[in-house]
This record gives sequence, C-alpha cells and structure tokens, in this order.
Amino acid sequence: MAIKNNHIKRPIPSHGKREMTIEEFKQWMMHFDKDGDGRISKGELREAFHGSGGWFTKWRSERAVRAADTDRNGFVDDNEINNLVDFAQKRLGVKIILQLNY
Repeated sequence: MAIKNNHIKRPIPSHGKREMTIEEFKQWMMHFDKDGDGRISKGELREAFHGSGGWFTKWRSERAVRAADTDRNGFVDDNEINNLVDFAQKRLGVKIILQLNY
C-alpha cells in the first residue's frame, strides 16, 4: 500500500501517488473519518498512517494533530486542513500541487 523509498515505508494514499492536489489530499483524509463528523482525530489519523504502511504511527499522528490543531480541541477540521497539508509535505514526503498534469 505504501511506496518504499530507500526501504522505508512512508504513509501516503493507497493509490500510490506522492503528488496530489489539496482537494485530493482532503478526500484521502476523509476516508478515515470513521464517525463522519467531518474532523480527523488522532486515532483516525493513526489508522490512516497505519493503513498506508507507516512506521511510528501513534507518534506521527500525535505530532500531526498537534501541528495542525490550532484551536487545541484534539481534531483537525476543515479550517485546519492546510496545517495538516504543511505537515504532510514537510514530514511525510507528500507533495501538494496546484493541479495535476495528465
């Protein structure tokens, strides 16, 4: 499910793309919104990382939520998704692009 880079698995979407638009990133993240509340919790993010073959999923999910969750309610909502995008680009090797060139 995850692409191997130098034998290290990195959490990325199961479709294997390292480059995606912000909208595709949001759609990928919402697959893990198990309770349907429109927010991503630490647990849901941990499942996203674990499901894509990531290492240290608990630690990474806690760091990601802490980095993105500006109102400190324990969730990443639509107003904070750009913070999660920044984290994914810096820490997870995901590249967010303006639009895909097919």
